[in-house]
Amino acid sequence: MARPIAPFWLARPSRFASLSRSRSRVVLLLLGALLLASLLALRVPEPPAAGASGAAQTESDVALYESIVSAVRAGTNYYPAAADALRAASYPLRPFVTFRLPGLAVMQAHVPDIVSIVLLYALALAVMVAWATRLFAALPRAAPRIAVLLLLSGSMLVFVQSGLVAFHEIWAAQLVALSLALRSPGQWVEAAAIALMAMLIRETAALYVAVMAVLAWREGERREALGWVLALLVFGAALAVHAWAVSGVTGPLDAQLPGWAGLLGFGFFVKSVTVATALAMLPLWLAALLTGLALFGWTCWSDPLGLRMAATLAVYALVIATFGRLDTFYWGLMVAPIFLAGLAFVPDGLRDLVAGALDRRRVRVQIVAR
Repeated sequence: MARPIAPFWLARPSRFASLSRSRSRVVLLLLGALLLASLLALRVPEPPAAGASGAAQTESDVALYESIVSAVRAGTNYYPAAADALRAASYPLRPFVTFRLPGLAVMQAHVPDIVSIVLLYALALAVMVAWATRLFAALPRAAPRIAVLLLLSGSMLVFVQSGLVAFHEIWAAQLVALSLALRSPGQWVEAAAIALMAMLIRETAALYVAVMAVLAWREGERREALGWVLALLVFGAALAVHAWAVSGVTGPLDAQLPGWAGLLGFGFFVKSVTVATALAMLPLWLAALLTGLALFGWTCWSDPLGLRMAATLAVYALVIATFGRLDTFYWGLMVAPIFLAGLAFVPDGLRDLVAGALDRRRVRVQIVAR
């Protein structure tokens, strides 16, 4: 049996505290493989710069979304406005997923720009407070709490840039993070409703909802699992209506997307996350290793929330590695808002693994005198 060790930073032992020596060694080998795989980011070509909305280039995604908002504000229906903007910027119009769902643009068109910015900041604050509350319960001392606040701030840097207020991932990713923080055993309705909002802004949020449904079913929470499935069904109906509306403003001569199978590998996922967080300010080799450690950190947290975050990261990593292209590097934003907080769990998890791997079987001899 592995020798029990008191937690270092965490309130409870890490997920790896009770592993046997052989299993601890296996997990350490897997961690080494993960860190080596993270360095594959060094071989991925540079993605286009994640630009700010003030850029003059009409090819900029942010400029495209801002032009659509302006057209809708001027009285044009969303779908003709989006089609005209996509054609003017030489973007593909087919398949229908090249059009963003209309909710965010229509909302922003009907309120002053300052209201959208205030709402964005309010959402960012809600994410920070919700996650700080959940993480503080796992990190009872002052030092780890300060560390996790700094890590959360580093994850949230891009999400408080007012110039990106028209960018759909900026909103959807924060809604996903907020939904995950609010979910707890027996309390999932608000989380599912917020996740539905995220899906209606950006379709890729559906991956998170699918993960939540599967894990709820696996844990025997049938009612909760059906709630997440219901959210997916509502989203599917909205997506079908969206596809029908797009078909009315596009034709066979419109440009078509070249395809989704980018097959850029795990290194591209790592690079997309570094671009989306404060890791972008570090040398890429260091940022890649910290990304791998953050992924490992989320697996260390012995809590249903840690399991859900780790599973969500795994699914997004698989999808981005398989289907992402260099011009879709921003998909990494969907897991960025709280990603770096996983580093706070690394000290306990790594120490428990090393202690378990070095542990030796002990025989205790007890002499009883009669």
